[in-house]
Amino acid sequence: MASPGLGGEKLELPDSDIWYYPAFLKPAAATKYFEKLRRETPWQQDDIKVFGKTYAQPRLTALYGNNQKPYQYSSITMHPREFTPLLEGLKADIEEIAGISFSSCLLNLYRDGRDSNGWHADDEKELGINPVIASLSLGEARSFHFKHKTNKDLRHRMTLEHGSLLLMQGTTQHHWLHQIPKTKRPIGERINLTFRVIQ
Repeated sequence: MASPGLGGEKLELPDSDIWYYPAFLKPAAATKYFEKLRRETPWQQDDIKVFGKTYAQPRLTALYGNNQKPYQYSSITMHPREFTPLLEGLKADIEEIAGISFSSCLLNLYRDGRDSNGWHADDEKELGINPVIASLSLGEARSFHFKHKTNKDLRHRMTLEHGSLLLMQGTTQHHWLHQIPKTKRPIGERINLTFRVIQ
């Protein structure tokens, strides 16, 4: 599991185990990864169902994995492509910090401030109990919000910076929701890589 000796900052939020590494990648390396992933990833846009209505998901996605297991969320079923050498390298570097071997990576492309991800927890049954979610951010910095599931007074906001890594582990997904909200500010594109274990 993540530890303070690796340059991380622990978020002091109850019922959680969350670490933030603001400079996991140097800016030049992060930019190189962003440009290559933006250009070479087979992005797709799926429809999601919200309260019985169908909408185009407000971001583009792609799923990669090493065990051929699909990932289901919000009435979407995604089937993984094989990891590319680039993703394998990033996965190995993140695994050194996380202390766990990941089996899949969900990529999200936020094209502008209208693209978002609503309140949710990464608690799907195929992720198992106390899942470890490693989130690498490339490109435009975006605001990231937490709110506790039962104590409405517990909220936290932070900015996920270019080249940063956020690790959510322990009981975090049991007790906290998170989101990338929309913004009216004119902003550029962001790619988010979320590494996880699909059982």
